[in-house]
Parts: sequence; structure tokens; C-alpha cells
Amino acid sequence: MGKAKAADGKPRLNYPKTILTGFGFMGSSIAWAIYDPYITKILNKFLSASPIVAEWSARLADSPVIRQMTETQANVNDVAVGAAFTLVPLFIGIIMTFDNISGVIFQPLFGKISDGFHSRLGKRRPFVMVGAPISALLFALIPLMGTLPGVMVCVCLFVFVMSLWRSPVVALMPDLTPPELRSDGNAVINLMGGVGLLAGMVAGTIATALYSLTHSVPKGQIDEFDTFPTVFLIGAVIMVVGMLVVMFFVKEKDSRLLSAGVLEARNDAERRAAEKKAKEEDKLARKAMVLSKPERRSLLFMLACLFFLFGGANAIQTFFSLFAEEILHIQTAQATLLMAIFGLCSMIAAIPSGKMGQKLGRKRTILIGLGVFLGAFVIFFAVFLIALGGRGLTMASFTALNQSDPAAVADITKLLGALIYPVMVLAGAANMMITVNTLPLVLEIGGIERVGTFTGYYYTATFSAQIASPIAYGFFRMFSGSYISLFYYSPILFSLAVLSILFVRHGEAIPEALIKEAEEAG
Repeated sequence: MGKAKAADGKPRLNYPKTILTGFGFMGSSIAWAIYDPYITKILNKFLSASPIVAEWSARLADSPVIRQMTETQANVNDVAVGAAFTLVPLFIGIIMTFDNISGVIFQPLFGKISDGFHSRLGKRRPFVMVGAPISALLFALIPLMGTLPGVMVCVCLFVFVMSLWRSPVVALMPDLTPPELRSDGNAVINLMGGVGLLAGMVAGTIATALYSLTHSVPKGQIDEFDTFPTVFLIGAVIMVVGMLVVMFFVKEKDSRLLSAGVLEARNDAERRAAEKKAKEEDKLARKAMVLSKPERRSLLFMLACLFFLFGGANAIQTFFSLFAEEILHIQTAQATLLMAIFGLCSMIAAIPSGKMGQKLGRKRTILIGLGVFLGAFVIFFAVFLIALGGRGLTMASFTALNQSDPAAVADITKLLGALIYPVMVLAGAANMMITVNTLPLVLEIGGIERVGTFTGYYYTATFSAQIASPIAYGFFRMFSGSYISLFYYSPILFSLAVLSILFVRHGEAIPEALIKEAEEAG
């Protein structure tokens, strides 16, 4: 499905069919594009109003260790010692790891199960057919819950069911695409993911406009929480549309093990016995495949690279709406519109990033992307610090003034708002240079027979990062005094990702022609 022959006889990606395959990933992407910024706002609302959280925060703030750590912050903000201390960011960080904990536990499991799953519909599509509609229903229910326990029940069920079909839907593309075309194929899949991301980013703006029209309320007077049910409903609808496209237009081969013994069986009992034997032989054959020591080393360093990369990116994605509210004084819909620039630039860069991976190599393209990421952050922070120095301000004094008297530092706030745009443009392009090439690199190490399993490994690394990072940054934020700390927390992790990938020695595509030559020679 993923390959076509050009006039010169070289394999070329079948773009229309690969785009159809990408609709599943698009449906998954819009859910996560909405999930992080809006769930953090919902949690912030409930947790900030919780008397239990307030009591725990006050007790901890009164402890000698916390009092000593918060004295400087209190002096800068001209408040009582410990008054600014709150456990809310830490609790948000912990709860926001639930989807990633589910991903670490269940995505590798369901990826591995799908490798050995045999049905008339294929290996992967049955998981999509079951998981996507249930996920969509749970997703739409989240903002309708009026209590924190209700929200948590829907969230926990949603993230579990998403884990059921996410690895299988991602594994569809490499299943149907030859190894040397997987960077191109992954570029198309990520382009479709970018469409989902972009739709998620503008969903808030669309929901606000619809609410204003249907309730005759000026946009500036709308309580943003009133628009959240519409935002989540938009995501749920697109998720179901993506599932339907995959089910009706993506033709996956019948994966049942129709061996000679099965076909020659004379009755149902013989057929069942032959099918069982064929499945056992298939399972043993996959278990017999082992990586060499150098391949294992490359895999471990690549997974470490993914851990640090996604740890840095997830902190920004999770807390960006809170950063935008605290520092830039804008609401969630406007913050996600800013992130839409990131999504749009990612979409534009998707196909060129796949071509770069083919021509320059996957590892080199990933390193270039990481370099662009770091460069964007360095420029942002350097200009910010220069602006503070010109006004004789420190970061702590700027944060305090920005909260107590925003007009006094409005010039710096506007500068930060302006700087966000080029950062989003560069980060969007860099994101695709990295994302398009990391999954094919990991899958190339594993081989075609273990696509689902190694897709699971990929998500184990990325979701482990997304478990650790929100908690680590939530803890870090309690003592840093401001969400501006995102812009030096994340670059540190990106730098560690660079160091890790330098030790990766495997994962570049092997042309299909060379594989055939080796098979014929052997």
C-alpha cells in the first residue's frame, strides 16, 4: 500500500493512501492537543478552590524548611512568608502524568498484542475500531463533570482506552511501508497529526465564537469554562471521523495464519488445532529474534534521547496555558492559538523533514532539529534578560510587578509576547525534523516483524518522560516563583537529548534492493 514505482523504477511513497492511514493519528493528535491545556485549566480551577489543598499548602508553608525557601519570594512579592506557596502546580503535574503512566504500562502491551493479533480485518484496525469511539465518548464527558472526582474518573478511563489503540494505529504506517520510505511515510503521518494538532489549537477559538453567537454574549465577557464542552466535543467528533476513515479506506491484509495445515484441515477441530500450532510457531519465531549488543546499546541511547526530548517538550505543552495566563495575561483559547502557530509550522515542515532524513540521514536530521530548538530558546532568553537588565530588573522583581502592577512592565510583557512567535515558528520546524525521524530510527533497529513491539518501546520512553517531567517541573515551579522557568528547564533536557543521540550507531534505513540482494545471496 505505501509504495509505488516511479518512471525510473525507484520506489516512491503512495501519498494518497498514506494520508488515509494518517487519519487515525490525526484523531489521536487532536485529543492530546486539547487535553493538556484544557485539563490543566480544569484541574487548576478545582484544586485552587479545594479547602483540603489549601490546608495542606498552609501546613507545609509553615514548616521550617519551606519557610526558609520561600522567604526570598515573600520579600520580593511583599507578602507574608509562605503565603505564595501552594501545592496546586505539583498536584496538577502529578495528575497530568496519568495518561503517560497508562501509556508506559499499556501501550507497549497492546503494541505487542497487535503484533501477534490475527483477524480478517488485520492486526491493527480492530484495536482502532473498538478504542476510538469509546475514547471519544469519554473525552466529551470530561468537561461536563461538576466535581473533581467526576473529572478524574473520566480522565482515568479515557487515558486507558487511548492506550489500547494508540500503538496499533501508529504501527499501521510502517506495516504498509518499506523501510527506506518510512521517513517519508512518517512525515505524512505527522503532517496529518499536525492537522489534528492545529484543529485542537483553534478549537477554543471556534467554541468561543459559537458560544458568543448562540448566547448573544460579547467574546470579552464569556467565561472560558462555558466553552470547554464545545471544545471537547469538537475533539471527540474528529476522533470518530479519523477512525471511520481508517476502517473504510485503509486496506490491511487478512492477518490470520492460513498455513497449509489450516487450509488442509478436514473439520473444525483440525482447523483449530492447526491455527493454534501456527500461532505458537509465529510467537516462537518472533521471540527468537534478538538484537546484537551494539544494536541494544544504540536502542538504549535512542530511548534515553527520546526521554529527555519529550520531557522538555511535555513541560512546555502541559504548562504553557498557565504560563500564558500568568506572564502574558491571555486566556486558554488565545494561548492555544499561539500554539497553533507551532502546529502549522510543524505541518509545513513535515514533508521536507522526511526528505532530509532520507538524504542527510535520520540521526543527523534529528541533531539539526535539536540544535534549532536550543537556538530558539537561547535567543528568547537572551533577549528577555537583556530587556530586564535595561530596566534594572531581576527575574523575581519582574514576576512580582507583572502580577501586582502589569502596566509597570507592560513593555517587557509585550516583548515576550512578540518573541513567542518566532520561537513557535522555529520550534515547529525543529519538532518535525526530530519527530519524523525518531520513530523510523527505532523501528529500523527492531525490524519489520516487531513493529508493534518497538512502537511500544518508543512510547515507553516518551511516556516515561511525560510521567517524570510534569512532576519534576511542578516541584521546580513551586520554588522558582514563575512559569517563566519553563524556558530554562526545557533547554537543559534538550541538551541531554543531544548528548544521548551522539552514541546511537544504528537505525538508518537500509534500501529494499540491498535487503533483497542479501536474501538472494544467502
